[in-house]
Amino acid sequence: MNVLVIGRGGREHALAWKLGQDGHEVFVAPGNLNMDGVTCVPIEETDVSALVGFAKREGIDWTIVGPESALMAGVVDTFQAEGQHIFGPTKAAALLEGSKAFAKEVMREANIPTAGYDTFTDAESALRHIDQSEAPLVVKADGLAAGKGVTVAFTLEEAREAIHDIFGTDKFGDQSRVVIEEFLDGEEFSLMAFVSGEHVIPMITSQDHKRAFDGDKGPNTGGMGAYSPMPHLDNAVYAEAVERVLFPLARTMVERGTPFEGFLYAGLILTADGPKVIEFNARFGDPETEVILPNLASPLLDVIEAVVDQKPYPIEWVEGYTIGVVVAAEGYPDRATTGQVLSGFGDLRDDVLVFHAGTTRDGADIVGNGGRLFVLTSTKPTLLEAKHAVYTALEQLDLPKTFYRRDIGGRALAHIF
Repeated sequence: MNVLVIGRGGREHALAWKLGQDGHEVFVAPGNLNMDGVTCVPIEETDVSALVGFAKREGIDWTIVGPESALMAGVVDTFQAEGQHIFGPTKAAALLEGSKAFAKEVMREANIPTAGYDTFTDAESALRHIDQSEAPLVVKADGLAAGKGVTVAFTLEEAREAIHDIFGTDKFGDQSRVVIEEFLDGEEFSLMAFVSGEHVIPMITSQDHKRAFDGDKGPNTGGMGAYSPMPHLDNAVYAEAVERVLFPLARTMVERGTPFEGFLYAGLILTADGPKVIEFNARFGDPETEVILPNLASPLLDVIEAVVDQKPYPIEWVEGYTIGVVVAAEGYPDRATTGQVLSGFGDLRDDVLVFHAGTTRDGADIVGNGGRLFVLTSTKPTLLEAKHAVYTALEQLDLPKTFYRRDIGGRALAHIF
């Protein structure tokens, strides 16, 4: 088939790679010049009319949406109105990610386990609430914030600073609401699924590493690495999350008149009371996509078509583990350094994959032009082998003015050994 992937980052590179592996002709809009084997189309993710026009002209059979910005621009609504096959939620359903407060309302209605919370529309009332609370607290910008609008405040002063950043600066964009939650203690994990209406096909688990530096230190980021699946997560916990989170969410969205179709991401934390939801995303996670898709043995479009047609599908997964490490520019997640030349990729062994994100080309050189530059992954029979392959490959590259975590997968390996 002819398939269009909307987006430009590592997640979209991984989607395009998987679709290419499955034998499809792949277009990516706008894509990245370092994505091999695909046709990049110079159309921005939010230029909805140009995207649907391209899909019609080129006879695109399926369009797959990567980033949340395109979803909130209503790309799915427009494609559907024009009779074009597209996999992703409508703008109304994408509010699960577009508004933390909306997601909390849906969770409450669906009786999905999550942290207690309050919502505020001005700094003064939020600060009064903080003054009457005890730390730690979790402060969340209500709208889209590129995965960085969450502050785990271990002191009340940190919580107050987060309120200032949300209402008093443009650090997280134009925000009009804030959600303040109780702090949940436990190990975090990601659970994603293919969803269409009430039909849900769960994926294997993964674990993201949000903090910038080793040992979970430093600021929150869009994700510094991930691995999949989680060998130490009990099957009973997985089943409980599927039954108490994924299915109730899908059912409630249908009942509300905003059925969800697309990749559903549930960010979970395993507490003493069982798994609870930290957040929902209305698209494939990043960098989780880059470690889940190499483990997917089934053709991606076969799974998508099955869920859309409300048919069961026995997904086949690779017997093994994938680890992915994000290489980021110095200064990320605040002011990232750009223009550095990254080299050595041509000498890498074929047992690693590189999914480009914040890079571009300057002649023959690969050059950094963003925060998270690329994700390097490897799939092996054991997690330890995968980790060794990834970090060995990273040491072979010349990566000036960059950094990466050296402990991705460490939590799982600590459980195993």
